[in-house]
Amino acid sequence: MIIYQLLLRVFGNRTCVPGGSYAQNGSGKFNDITDEVLLKLKKLSVGAVWYTGVVSHATRTHFRTVPDCDPSLVKGEAGSPYAIRNWFDVDPALAVNLDNRMAEFEALVERTHRAGMKVIIDFVPNHVFRQYHSYFTPENFFPLDGPLHLPESLHSSYVENPALATGNNVFHAWPTVNDWYDTVKLNYDHRGTWSKMLSVLKFWVGKGVDGFRCDMVELVPADFFEWAFRALRAEHPGLMFIAEVYGKENYRRYADAGFDLLYDKSGFYDALRDIVAGRRPASCLTHEWQFLGDLQPRMLNFLENHDEQRVASDFFAGSGKAAFPALAVSLLFNTASFLLYFGQEFGERGMESEGFSGLDGRTSIFDYCSVPSVRRFLAGHLTVEESVVYKEYCRLLRIATADAIFSKGKTFDLMYVNPASDRFDPTRQFAWMRGYAGSAMAIVANFADHPVDVDVLIPPEAFEFFGINDASLRSDIPSPSQKNARSTDYHPLRSAGVMPGLTGHLVHFHVAAHDYTRIDVSK
Repeated sequence: MIIYQLLLRVFGNRTCVPGGSYAQNGSGKFNDITDEVLLKLKKLSVGAVWYTGVVSHATRTHFRTVPDCDPSLVKGEAGSPYAIRNWFDVDPALAVNLDNRMAEFEALVERTHRAGMKVIIDFVPNHVFRQYHSYFTPENFFPLDGPLHLPESLHSSYVENPALATGNNVFHAWPTVNDWYDTVKLNYDHRGTWSKMLSVLKFWVGKGVDGFRCDMVELVPADFFEWAFRALRAEHPGLMFIAEVYGKENYRRYADAGFDLLYDKSGFYDALRDIVAGRRPASCLTHEWQFLGDLQPRMLNFLENHDEQRVASDFFAGSGKAAFPALAVSLLFNTASFLLYFGQEFGERGMESEGFSGLDGRTSIFDYCSVPSVRRFLAGHLTVEESVVYKEYCRLLRIATADAIFSKGKTFDLMYVNPASDRFDPTRQFAWMRGYAGSAMAIVANFADHPVDVDVLIPPEAFEFFGINDASLRSDIPSPSQKNARSTDYHPLRSAGVMPGLTGHLVHFHVAAHDYTRIDVSK
């Protein structure tokens, strides 16, 4: 599945005065996600849309009939979507008609379903906004000794006594500006917290939501999720739950708790980022998939999300095109799902200082801002490079979801028989095969900043793995339709010459800089 993360406040917005207020910059709306926009998402093979920032959260903006927040507690003008102030309301900034805001969200859910996509929203089980007390009781929090002391730089007169532990597990009364000082941690030692948060999930399921991206699950007992999911799926068996889990050692625990998908942050994401930066060899990916074992189909691969820097930013790959090999590995290595962050498909660079977040290669989740490439897309005026990147994303996403070899097939890693040689560099190239129903593809991703000609050995056991008789293969495979392939030779060898004693077939690839090539090896 391809999941498209869309920050509603930003997606449809057209103005960005750095640090500007709601009155200055405005906000994207539920109604900006029109039938036309949803049709464009379908061109990206999207199966579910993760609408970020739906639930009412802390903000410095005044909305009539909605209680104000202490501005000194709010991060940025717009506030963090993860500092929830009312679990049973939507963000008023997203509505055209304030009094009709929930109906506008319900209409968005209906439009998304009509377009053939599921609706996912955030579930933040670990913490809430510091001023959110109406639904909770003191037993739902962690009271500390003495009053709260907020950082002096906030110039806050907010009074809280006793102080409550912050969402990032600061169990003392002196949080810093780098802590989640705007939130307080929920206490799952108290069973009443379990019931209250289950009621939250039931409320949004009742609004037609199909799934939840669950925030910072490692800070919440896995037992709670197992209990809640069992209760919910008894009536709604198709619900989807995605775990934001960082530690690889915790993947299994939360998979066993019932999560459908788990972030592969400290696995494939961190490895790919290091490979792009030249800090690790491409061959390190072998260890990452071997670590996952049978969890691979349940992982959620990504190159961007709201927490991470844009892959095209100066802090990462530097351009959208330079991310193509990492994209190919994320999409084509196995059947794991993939998360696409809005604007990524155009090579959005995120190199603006929107206000609170500063110039950090990210799109701010704290400000009323906009995304330049998305603005141009909605206006029908993408740059030449943005159009090139967009077309490649459309193509690769379609291959990953519609070609049975990649959407259903098995994987065979070729790195163990392709060590360093004058015809293959495992620090900058990664080679693997995918196969399904008697057909197989060999793929090479080139992370180098120059084109390469490489020879990749395919051993007999690879064909056996896919149920293909390699003795019957043709000795030449024409490849004019294959991307970047040139003068492709394919022939059986008695000895490949790169590792003594190995036999197999040697495939020649020409791969452009920062790109990938796939070749059908089952003709």
